[in-house]
Amino acid sequence: MCADAWSASARASNSDDPHRGDDMKIGFIGVGIMGRPMAGHLQAGGHELLLVQHRSPLPSELMQGGAMACCSAREVAARSDVVILMLPDTPDVERVLFGEDGVAAGVQPGGCVIDMSSIDPIATKGFAGRIEALGGDYVDAPVSGGEVGAKAASLTIMCGAAAESFVKVRPLFELMGKNITHVGDVGAGQVAKVANQIIVALNIEAVAEALLFASKAGADPVKVREALMGGFAASRVLEVHGKRMIDRTFAPGFRIGLHQKDLNLALSSAKALQMALPNTASAQQLFSACAAQGGAEWDHSAMVRALEALANHKVAPES
Repeated sequence: MCADAWSASARASNSDDPHRGDDMKIGFIGVGIMGRPMAGHLQAGGHELLLVQHRSPLPSELMQGGAMACCSAREVAARSDVVILMLPDTPDVERVLFGEDGVAAGVQPGGCVIDMSSIDPIATKGFAGRIEALGGDYVDAPVSGGEVGAKAASLTIMCGAAAESFVKVRPLFELMGKNITHVGDVGAGQVAKVANQIIVALNIEAVAEALLFASKAGADPVKVREALMGGFAASRVLEVHGKRMIDRTFAPGFRIGLHQKDLNLALSSAKALQMALPNTASAQQLFSACAAQGGAEWDHSAMVRALEALANHKVAPES
């Protein structure tokens, strides 16, 4: 049933108490690599899902689990207590929120919009103001942990929100993640996520350079990685992405193109703040070199391929 066919009385009933009970009606827009398992955890936690197609078909497992397909983002918002967005970039979020038949056209007074995408912190504050003017709450809650963390419900969630809004939605976050931090007001979550992406990119570069150096110097990168995992150089990037570099498994958990987007946010924000991020810029150039080879869809651990081209040597043979 589309929003235009949904009765005014049903809308009024839905808006009487938007946070009633433990189980909520949750609209989820963006059920891709990350969003699909995240929405699945909410469904398994007893919440009713309302979905609308965005770029890819709705996942059969969510539909079979009882999710309802809606005709527009407007309908999703009108029928939901909470709307969660998990979208690729700032323009996608703006279009879904404020485009024709967007979330803003259906959001209910007292309802809540949670943006778990990774987007521009400044734009986030503007989006929040527009939703709040309609009587809704707005929370930015970008995540880290990739596809593995999304599937394991172990995501790190960085939240920007008013304190009372954070308290209301925290039980939902606890179904999707483990390390949940209220960083500050709206926009602070996005700032934390940009900082996270700087660290991850520079760690990927460091691991790639170290394993490439070890391999070209004649050492076994498998054994070098094993040794480093027991020392001060140990990290999640060395553990997961170091193995990817050795095994040559670059199917995307987090695409280079998306990490480029995040580093663009970092570099443009740094320009506005009149500060330099020199190593972030070099990591972006390495990602761009991969993209130039057709690798925008590779996993971001494939940054190693750009360094391998410079060294005329591979960490390990292609499988």
